[in-house]
Amino acid sequence: MALLDMFSGGAFSHASIVALGIMPYISASIVIQLLAIAVPYFQKLQKEGESGRRKINQYTRYLTVAILLFQAPTYLVNLNVQMRQASGTLIPTGIWFNLSSTVILTAGSMFVLWLGERITDKGIGNGVSFIIMVGILARLPHALSQEFVSRISEATGGLVMFLVEIVFLLFVVAGAILLVQGTRRIPVQYAKQMIGNKQYGGARQYIPLKVNAANVMPIIFAQAIMFIPVTLMQFGSANPDSLMSKIFSPLANHYSFGYNVVFTILIILFTYFYTAITINPKQMAEDLKRNNGFIPGIKPGKKTAEYIDEIMSRITFPGSFFLAAVAILPAGANVIGIQQEFAQFFGGTSLLILVGVVLDTLQQVESHLLMRHYDGLLKSGRIKGRSGQMY
Repeated sequence: MALLDMFSGGAFSHASIVALGIMPYISASIVIQLLAIAVPYFQKLQKEGESGRRKINQYTRYLTVAILLFQAPTYLVNLNVQMRQASGTLIPTGIWFNLSSTVILTAGSMFVLWLGERITDKGIGNGVSFIIMVGILARLPHALSQEFVSRISEATGGLVMFLVEIVFLLFVVAGAILLVQGTRRIPVQYAKQMIGNKQYGGARQYIPLKVNAANVMPIIFAQAIMFIPVTLMQFGSANPDSLMSKIFSPLANHYSFGYNVVFTILIILFTYFYTAITINPKQMAEDLKRNNGFIPGIKPGKKTAEYIDEIMSRITFPGSFFLAAVAILPAGANVIGIQQEFAQFFGGTSLLILVGVVLDTLQQVESHLLMRHYDGLLKSGRIKGRSGQMY
């Protein structure tokens, strides 16, 4: 619930009409991406270009509505339970209230999705990711002021400790930028072709392979798996001395050593898994061969695919560990005394999303400036984003 509230900018806990936010669309997008790997029909749509992309987007919207129609009633049930525990009051009951509230919550999320598409159409960047970034940033001022007041009012280091935290946060952000932008470039040589009296090809280009091709998806998958021990704990909560409670109680605490070890292992495994299903070395080798391209010193075809796969395995290994380190930093920050709300900005999905979306937006601005023959934002070179990917 706290993760969903973070992505919706606090609208979930405030019972806003956009309380469900953009998360159902993200869930639908993940499902469609997995279907594009396993189902031949969706694989065919991906290869049809713009028309196939429009159909995939249409199916994603339909699935989003289906998820919303299921998630909205469960949100009302959860809201009812929380109100009863907090103040002893209940929300209105009845079919008409539940039906109208479900329609309103569904329409609110679809309106947010529509806003995201309008942002994308204006050329600013990926609108959905931009809205997620705004939702996360909306919590930063309150978290920062809360941490400042806590350090000043308590005997916990005062202003000096607060400045140390800010400096440490800047170092973490710099590391996240390296993780998002890190690439390994493979040189590709294109063969010369004579078409009529003109010569084509012969230029050398590069294939950029990302160190963290999976982005934040491994963290999201690992968090979903780590919810299972909390659910199983409910069966042994009546008897704290039961075997189930003893086994799963360390995994129910997000700040325990056991939880973070298992969380790290899951992130590493899911990084390899998601990279394997999104990066297809065989398809890349076939595309190179079809366009008369080859990697110098490597035979086209199977050998090229094996070479690209080997390079991806090598760069994914440090990338997965770095991603896991960023994911568990909020738990470490909370253990050393940083307020929980402010500690969330020291790593995890929130930091990676913020860094990635900001870089994408800067890349869009840089591209517009260069198209109009301006110098751009930076003299050192172009800004590298995430190639417009969501999350």
